[in-house]
Amino acid sequence: MRLFSSILLSSVVLPLFLSPTVSGRAPEPSGPPPSIFGFRDAAAEAATEAAFLAVPDPKLAEEHLRILTQAPHMAGTPEDKATADYVAQKFRQAGLDTEIVEYKAWFNYPVEISVAISAPAGVEMHGPTREVVDGDPYDDDPRVVMPFNGMSPSGEVEAEAVYANYGTPEDFEKLEKLKVDVRGKIVLVRYGQNFRGVKEFIAQEHGAAGVIIYSDPFDDGWRRGDKYPEGPWRPDTGVQRGSVGYMFEFPGDPTSPGIASLPSLPESKRISPEKSAQMPKIPVTPLSYHDAAPILQHLGGPDSPREWQGSLPFTYHVGPGPVRVKMHLKQDYQFRTLWDVIGRVRGKESPDEWVVAGNHRDAWVYGAVDPNSGTAAMLETVHGVGELLKSGWKPKRTMIFASWDGEEEGLMGSTEWAEQHESELARAPAYFNMDVGVSGPKFGASSVPSLKQFLRDVAKSVPSPKGGTVYEEWQKADQPGAASTQSPAEAIGDSRRKPAANVSGDVLVGDLGSGSDYSAFQQHLGVPSSDISSTGPYGVYHSVFDNFAWFKKFGDPDFVYEQQMARVFGLEALRMVDADVLPYDYEEYGKEIAAYLDAAKQRAESKLGARMLDLSAVSAAAKHFQEAGAKILAKQKNPPRDPVRLNQALLSAERALLVPEGLPHRPWFRHAIYAPGEYTGYAAVVIPGVNEALDKGDAERARQQLAVLTAALDRAARVLEGYK
Repeated sequence: MRLFSSILLSSVVLPLFLSPTVSGRAPEPSGPPPSIFGFRDAAAEAATEAAFLAVPDPKLAEEHLRILTQAPHMAGTPEDKATADYVAQKFRQAGLDTEIVEYKAWFNYPVEISVAISAPAGVEMHGPTREVVDGDPYDDDPRVVMPFNGMSPSGEVEAEAVYANYGTPEDFEKLEKLKVDVRGKIVLVRYGQNFRGVKEFIAQEHGAAGVIIYSDPFDDGWRRGDKYPEGPWRPDTGVQRGSVGYMFEFPGDPTSPGIASLPSLPESKRISPEKSAQMPKIPVTPLSYHDAAPILQHLGGPDSPREWQGSLPFTYHVGPGPVRVKMHLKQDYQFRTLWDVIGRVRGKESPDEWVVAGNHRDAWVYGAVDPNSGTAAMLETVHGVGELLKSGWKPKRTMIFASWDGEEEGLMGSTEWAEQHESELARAPAYFNMDVGVSGPKFGASSVPSLKQFLRDVAKSVPSPKGGTVYEEWQKADQPGAASTQSPAEAIGDSRRKPAANVSGDVLVGDLGSGSDYSAFQQHLGVPSSDISSTGPYGVYHSVFDNFAWFKKFGDPDFVYEQQMARVFGLEALRMVDADVLPYDYEEYGKEIAAYLDAAKQRAESKLGARMLDLSAVSAAAKHFQEAGAKILAKQKNPPRDPVRLNQALLSAERALLVPEGLPHRPWFRHAIYAPGEYTGYAAVVIPGVNEALDKGDAERARQQLAVLTAALDRAARVLEGYK
């Protein structure tokens, strides 16, 4: 468009937001912009941003999503490769230097999956029932994969059933108090509250022979509202697929932890799948509430605790039996090809500093919301960057856009690429993630604390489809008493979870746990990371009904939130690649860590009692880090003419929080402040070494981990203080 060169050459200072409804409209001048943290020349950056913000187009986003979701495209399939080719074509059209990078990863497709009731006589169920509703145009495609769990072993089990609520450690403890033994039984648990692989892991620890995970209507079905196709919630036959691999041990290819699983990787460098800590040992498979109901209805034993009661129309019991279930699972495990699409624009000043922005592309079925609403938004971000490139703009740092593959199987494409490029990513200022781009209108974000104010500032510069800015709508939704979207937590990673601490008094930005592609960047390599989404009522997660028809009817009918997310995602990347001074806030980081330690002190008192831990040294280290963060923040706001040394200190501080030996029993995870919880999987555990020791009541391990944390905080503080 000719408009861009005139915008960039204009001496008129442009505002930082546009009309939210008309795509491509040039912004009208309305006075000088506010200062932009990290930039000496806010006017020049504002002009670049205004030019970018005018480009993302709702109609083009709709076309992207329609094409990306026209066929089921599970990782490793020909249809998945077709989506890679489409994304690569759009990257190249925008002027990005683009390649498709292949990896070989070990994962399964289902061959035979059956679950049937074998007793008592007269009670019948033969599942999984095919997912179908009247009027859905996509549910009868023969390429739709049958409901299954990725990373489940094959197996044939027949046993009495036991109901274990959400399958949390507390739920299994309650069964023990009820004198219900799960050893040798098939455990029925419902989706929600923790990662599905954690449910399997805990059941395995307790001696179960198999696991069935079902979707209860209380959590994402008709108890929430009208079910699809009348409403957005899960219909009776809807099944949530998903991986049960132990990603809380390590993500990525299960045979090559810490090593990129390139096609050329020799067998001698791999571990056997049977010895991989990521692989479950007992069979597990998902069911709809249509198929789970006969099992639950015919369980005997005590009434379930009343908080375990779901929304099927009978009283839930815990068993065991008399209902018996037979599971038959035959999986086809192979090394399969994944295709990451990587597009880059080389930086003109600091080409070895990579700002990476990514979204995964593979889906369990059609994946309209998860993940291709994010893919469509990313393609419109790239469209905007392409128009800037045509106008002559070049980034200071290298900008990389990544379309990851194999995320659903276990964060594979992103993890393998990050492991391959570990040395280059040592100087990466940020990784920006968008997984579920849009399932509704409610914006949310998660990040490391150093990027939380950065995200708020970006949101202040992007128009909301409701008028005003994304930040203003985010604030309204964040107020006490604001309506909840009732979106199931496991469907959207961390972006709607409350953070462990809120020290800013500003809109809440969540903490990063796991479940999406930032994991390798943040928790293995120490690259400051964020995750964004726009959410709403969404009951069709990982089912055949997460398709274009659902999205067009309930997710974002006019694709204006797709446009919004393309703008937010793009502004994150643009500000980070062009900032004179990296826009981190280590003072807020230090304050959050101090709050985590206050909470840990209270937990230590309740868990260990007389064996109270001494937290004085780690508290002093946290104060040291916070004070160093405050001092360097003052220098960031008044930077020197040559900020190279200042930026180097800022870049190095997050890496200083890595623990070389990793977490106890989980060495792949090396971040001292954040990790996915062993018993949550998705949700973040803060200061994980300490808190997980406290969970186990292990005073000696807690003391050792306090010393590790103290050293990491002092190390990071010294890095910041090293800039004089």
